[in-house]
Amino acid sequence: MLLFLFIGIGKGSFKTIKKILIEYIMLGDLIEKEAIDISQIVAADQNHTEELRDKLNAAQRLGNEFKSKADITFNTKEGPKTVSTTVWSVTEKYIQLKNGIHIPLSSLVDIDF
Repeated sequence: MLLFLFIGIGKGSFKTIKKILIEYIMLGDLIEKEAIDISQIVAADQNHTEELRDKLNAAQRLGNEFKSKADITFNTKEGPKTVSTTVWSVTEKYIQLKNGIHIPLSSLVDIDF
């Protein structure tokens, strides 16, 4: 099914393809980082912090050194959401994104590059 997405797509459509693939593959709805409502974020069913620790550090390095984005899936009251953004820092309890957005590590479901 995904193979057919690439037929007849022009050069400028890469971001559209990426967005479609993220929505198809990821666990949650794709949202813009500006749409993150921190009051809606809740803890995930299981705390994945320790198993994601290496990915968190890699995402921070990608963001700071290479300005690359990571796809971060976190839990909300409405279900999982995924945001594709640059990770600025990782603290003991939060992942920090641009514009002062902090997502609790306890709400993380997955991180992908």
